[in-house]
Amino acid sequence: MKTLGHFKTITKHKWKVMKLCFRIGLYKQGLLHDMSKYAWCEFSTGMKYYQGDKSPNSVERREKGYSLAWLHHKGRNKHHWEFWVDFTRTGLQPAKMPTRYVLEMFCDRIAASQTYQGKKYRDTFPLAYYENGKHSYIMHPQTRQFLEHLLHYLHDHGLDETIQYINSHPEWKKKS
Repeated sequence: MKTLGHFKTITKHKWKVMKLCFRIGLYKQGLLHDMSKYAWCEFSTGMKYYQGDKSPNSVERREKGYSLAWLHHKGRNKHHWEFWVDFTRTGLQPAKMPTRYVLEMFCDRIAASQTYQGKKYRDTFPLAYYENGKHSYIMHPQTRQFLEHLLHYLHDHGLDETIQYINSHPEWKKKS
């Protein structure tokens, strides 16, 4: 039962991200989003730690002190800010994320909130979730500023208007 539940949850989430990415013209990213979740390394963790209302990776992390599935996932998916953190002589340093990946991360945050909150979802939830964890994010200042701008816009104007706003800036989706 956990296997089917996990499969349904990740597929529902992937479908929601794909639809959001398509609405803003990120077709390839929408199609390829989170494909690594179906890899055995990630999927087996999902089966074992499936709860239905939170990421299995957080449950694995609580039990083991780390999550192999998350390490696998964030290393293969450029829409996660963690992908863009590098180790230098001065310690961990964030690189500026290309805007199209910040847009995908924005869609990912909305879809995760929609998936886990279901009918209770409100456009205020992605910002609230971000605010709760941002103190631990090692994010480039420009990346942080842009993501926060989009999350506040969503909070204040709703999803449809935010999609229109993003689409009024086609330069954000260019490859860089």
